[in-house]
Order: sequence, then structure tokens, then C-alpha cells
Amino acid sequence: MFDANRFISARARGVDASGIRRVFDLAATLADPVNLSIGQPDFDVPQAVKDAAIAAINSGMNRYTQTQGIAALQSRVGDLITRELPNWSPASKTNENGFATLITSGVSGGLMLAIMACVGPGDEVLIPDPYFVMYKHLVTLAGATPVFVDTYPDFQLTAAQLEARVTPRTRMLLFNSPSNPTGVVATQATCQVVAAFCDKHNLLLLSDEIYDEFCFEKSPCHDGVNRCPSPARFSDHLLLLRGFSKTYGMTGWRLGWAAGPKAIIEQMTKLQPYSFVCAPSMAQMGGLEAMNVDMSAQVEAYRLKRDLVTRRLAEAGYELTTPGGAFYAFPKVPQKLGLTATQFVERAVAQSLLIIPGNVFSSRDTHFRISYACDDATLNRGLDILATLAK
Repeated sequence: MFDANRFISARARGVDASGIRRVFDLAATLADPVNLSIGQPDFDVPQAVKDAAIAAINSGMNRYTQTQGIAALQSRVGDLITRELPNWSPASKTNENGFATLITSGVSGGLMLAIMACVGPGDEVLIPDPYFVMYKHLVTLAGATPVFVDTYPDFQLTAAQLEARVTPRTRMLLFNSPSNPTGVVATQATCQVVAAFCDKHNLLLLSDEIYDEFCFEKSPCHDGVNRCPSPARFSDHLLLLRGFSKTYGMTGWRLGWAAGPKAIIEQMTKLQPYSFVCAPSMAQMGGLEAMNVDMSAQVEAYRLKRDLVTRRLAEAGYELTTPGGAFYAFPKVPQKLGLTATQFVERAVAQSLLIIPGNVFSSRDTHFRISYACDDATLNRGLDILATLAK
């Protein structure tokens, strides 16, 4: 008798179904849910970006590009890095230790290529907890072991926390700021500590900065421009991953970029033809135009939403570390309720409010994630329900 289950690998069985996906499936069963679970901007892609992609399609740019990405977009990314990070030097035939770039199929694609290229069986990867859901599963798929570093209650990473978890098998630290799910932005001091720790232990630092433009706690850079703090300001011994999905509302376009040591980027580039092949050609042309678009008005609108969320949750009695970026908040379930986050979310769903329990992102089940990437009317409806649930 044919049994399909016996063909499923241990690798596949070692990965849980996405807890966020389960909430999306649940949303389909509700008549009029208040959805504060979706982690994507509610604004549309800028028209100039759409026009650039449409023009690319109409001109016949519908084939594969070079796996490393079109030259014009790679050049723009290289210029951005050189301008923002003077401590990084470009790679060349005479400078093997400089940085190189790769256009990826979203930051998620960059994460997968980086982890597959750099870790394997017997290796350990440090992951601050809470974490983006993909991290532990990508590490598991590579055959390595995720090692979680507890950052509660303020979600700032410290040298002491890291030193307590590092071992001779540690090979990489996954770092994400602004954070999904907490929205917390690592301070300039934290970024410096993280970079120094990785240099001390000869670890590869992978800095996921997909939300870098959605940062409300920017600090002056070397050129006087306020930017999101990054460990890349203090070290070039790292992989830097950024993308277009969040900043420009291009989540479905699957476009990001990676930059880092030439030897590592070369290995990621070698793996891309066997996985993603290349980032979508028309999306790359859209991304090139996106780098000319000012998104400050959208970022400011999200800062105001953040202020609304923090004020109303505080009024309702929730404990919350103020999110400094992205578009998430990670409040703690009120202790007086005596509920786990999973139980609390079940009550919320019964009121047609969709939020994500903290155990999707963490070894703890005490907090829950809300996304304020929605219109203000929906956001206020959700906050009304949360105020009622807190009672």
C-alpha cells in the first residue's frame, strides 16, 4: 500500500508549519476580522516604481538576468554602501578582502543563501530571542543548531547574554534591527557591542536590516545624515541584508540585496542558480527606480501609528517596550489574566481580532505581536478589542 508519509524527510519534519500561516488560514473563516497580524505595508508601490517595471516588461525584459543581478542595480547598491559605510572598501582583483554585492530574491532569499553557504552540521548559530520565524528553521535546514539568546524584558542584546551562550562550535550570529516581532531598534552602543563580540570570537555576523528605513530612532552617521544604527558602522566582517519589500510596499516583488566579504558573496552567488536563479528581472528595474523615491511621508505616518499604539496600550494597562521601528508592537499579556499568550490570542480570535502569539517567535509564550501596518480605522478597532480583553 502506498504511504506518502514515508517519503517525507527528517529535514522536512524538523520544520514546523508557520504559526503566522495558521492565523492567515483562520482569517479566511471569519466574516469581518480585524486583522493586526499581517506584516506588510498597507500603502501601494509608488507609481514611478510600477511604471519602471511595466516599461521593463513592455520592452522585453522578461528573461533571466545575470544571477548576481543587473549591473545598474548592483552599482547603485555599491554606491549606497560606499557612501554610508566608509569603513567598507570595495572588492576588486587587487583587493580580495573588500566587499561584494548580490541582488537576491527578497531578503528571505538572501538569508537562505547566506546560511546555506556558511553553516552546516556541527555548527551553532546564535539567535536573539524573540526572533523572526524563519531564522531557526533555516538554520535547521542547513543541518546546524540554533542557540537562542534570551533578551527579555527590554529586547536589547548585551555582551553578557552573548558570552553565556557562545561555544567553540558557534559560527554565526543572526542579528535583526529594527526587530520583527518586537519593533525594538538596537542602540548605537548595542550595535558596537555586537560587532566587537563577533570580532572577538571570530564569528560571522549576519545583520538583517529589512526594516532600516522604518526606524524612528535614527542616529547621526559619519556624514551627518540620520540613519538607523547598524553594526556595519563598526565592522566589515559581516553580511548586510537589506531589501525593497517593506520600504516600498514591494512584498510580492521578491527583491533584496546582500553585501559582505567577497569570498562569502561569491559562494552565495554560486548557490543562487541552483535555488532562486536570479531576482525577477522586471522587479530589479523597479528597484532601481525605487532608490530614487522619497518614502519619508510613509515612514512618518507609521511613526504616528506607533505613537497611537503605545499610548492606547499603556492606557489599557499593557506592559510594552516601546517599538523604535518596523511596524510591530510586542506587548505582554496582563499577568492578572493568568493566561498564556496562546490562550489570550484564542480569546482575541473569538472577538474577531487576529494577532500572533509570542511562542511563534520565542521560547516564551508571554507576549503577542500586533502589526500596525493597516489603516487607522482598523487599528483603532483592534485596540478597542485589546482594551476590552485586558479587563
